[in-house]
Amino acid sequence: MNPLVWLGRKLAHYLAKPRDHGSIRTSRSGLLAATLRKGDVLLVEGTSRFAGAIRYITQSTWSHSALYVGDALKDSHGGAQMLIEADVSEGVRAVPVARYAHVHTRICRPVGLLASEIDTVADYAISRLGQRYDLRNIVDLARYLITEPPVPQRYRRRLLALGGGDPTRAICSSLIAAAFEAVRYPILPDIEVVEVQGEAGDAWAQEILHIRDSRLFAPRDFDVSPYFRIVKPTLEHGFDPHTLTWADRTRSIPDDTGPATHAPATGV
Repeated sequence: MNPLVWLGRKLAHYLAKPRDHGSIRTSRSGLLAATLRKGDVLLVEGTSRFAGAIRYITQSTWSHSALYVGDALKDSHGGAQMLIEADVSEGVRAVPVARYAHVHTRICRPVGLLASEIDTVADYAISRLGQRYDLRNIVDLARYLITEPPVPQRYRRRLLALGGGDPTRAICSSLIAAAFEAVRYPILPDIEVVEVQGEAGDAWAQEILHIRDSRLFAPRDFDVSPYFRIVKPTLEHGFDPHTLTWADRTRSIPDDTGPATHAPATGV
């Protein structure tokens, strides 16, 4: 076995272990699954050592991303609410939405795509099932758990692609970025402004979009992209602040034998 691959697997096993601290849940049970639509990108704040490295490099809350493919895998995986993700230990795999129902997540939704284009995005990710994670990146990312390297902030993004380039391997955000590139949907493209000259001598500025290398995308890019809508499950399902029960308030309890009594309220 290639020594670098062996080292990468050992590091992957070590980095995949969760730390002691947990993650705050940002939606009630069942709301996440009820809100997701096919083609949505789910961002996750992971708690593993590997997640910490990703958050440091990208200076972001989000360390992992997954693509929701709905019921596209119901025949092969027996689930109607499935995500496709690139896991550091198991490679590209399908997991149920319930796996991330109790952690800090964010839904990023593409806008304006046709149903057929959403299917193409999902099919692209599904076709990569079984691919291995690009372990050559693990060696580079592991250094961030030891010491801060003398790399300027503007160059840190490119560290995500160190050692990469093997088309049979993937990292989580690059897999999803490549899926959207398949339908030419922008995430954070390089934008060139050029002057266009009309036949009548008039001129105007036109933006020309250039697709960036999918290896250079990080989970946070779907969050900051102007082309993805942020969807919050609690707000999508009729949130009313007046119905909340606060622990520091009291509520009246009717009593048939006398005047109303008061008891401490229970709540969130």
